[in-house]
Amino acid sequence: MKSDKILLESDTNELEIVEFRIDEMDWHGNVIPCYYGVNVAKVREIIRLPQMSKVVNAKPGVEGMIKLRDKVITIINLAQVLGKDTGDLVADRVVVLEFNNLMVGVLVHSVSRIYRISWKNVEPPSRSVHSEQVTGLVKMEDRIILLLDFEKIVGELCSQSALRPMNSADLLERDPNADRSQKTILVADDSLFIRNTMCASLRAAGYVVEEAENGALAWDLIQKKLACCAQDGTDIRSILSLVITDVEMPQMDGLHLTSLIRKDEALKDFPVVIFSSLASEDNKRKWIGLGANHILTKPDLPDLVRVADELTGQ
Repeated sequence: MKSDKILLESDTNELEIVEFRIDEMDWHGNVIPCYYGVNVAKVREIIRLPQMSKVVNAKPGVEGMIKLRDKVITIINLAQVLGKDTGDLVADRVVVLEFNNLMVGVLVHSVSRIYRISWKNVEPPSRSVHSEQVTGLVKMEDRIILLLDFEKIVGELCSQSALRPMNSADLLERDPNADRSQKTILVADDSLFIRNTMCASLRAAGYVVEEAENGALAWDLIQKKLACCAQDGTDIRSILSLVITDVEMPQMDGLHLTSLIRKDEALKDFPVVIFSSLASEDNKRKWIGLGANHILTKPDLPDLVRVADELTGQ
């Protein structure tokens, strides 16, 4: 599952997704096929469901545990998490995911193939059908593939991966005398769950925070700020101090956003932090090479304010 490696090295603004199905039954007993996708970069392997052990007092959605070579991993019943009536359908495939320094398996009915697509062809979910578990829609000729927010799903079921805003004691330990009220940070992340958690921590520390749901919206906002600064003859740092961006986002990913920032003469030294569940040591080195000033993995929330302080001059 390493065929997407080049996509995490450059600003191609492309991704590869593994398409899988979690079907449901209608009132007449007919199967309704439902298509979902996950970034190949998160997929460790795909296996048949081996012998599984139940977990005592498990949260709804946690089906059990399996032993995969030398590791014991949690198995998530994705149909239950998504509230599907699957009737007698059997989910006997496991998509093993690895991100945020955690490995989990999700039960699915079938796995079809891998598609390479541009983030430009991934649409944010419309407000009318918005679900916090869905971060994007891919329109194929005969179906729609929903991209799921596995950070949120896994974070709510597996406490060791959960992101929570820092408490006031943690924040005071950073620097109780720091005045961050004149510093504005732009946070770009398509996951409402992740974005709310990051922004809550930064605002609690005293920063002014603006939000964007994807890289394209973040770039539009940056361009508008640049235009205002050009008109006023001021530096952009007078109105924006730092950009923190996810990698996986509809329309424009964080690597392409970082590249655009670095290619703009007015922004060539502007601080950018990439905050991603895909931040392996190898990817960190490559993303620094693209122009990011710092890389954080998504469990590293306690370091968020510290890094923001360093890059904004606090």
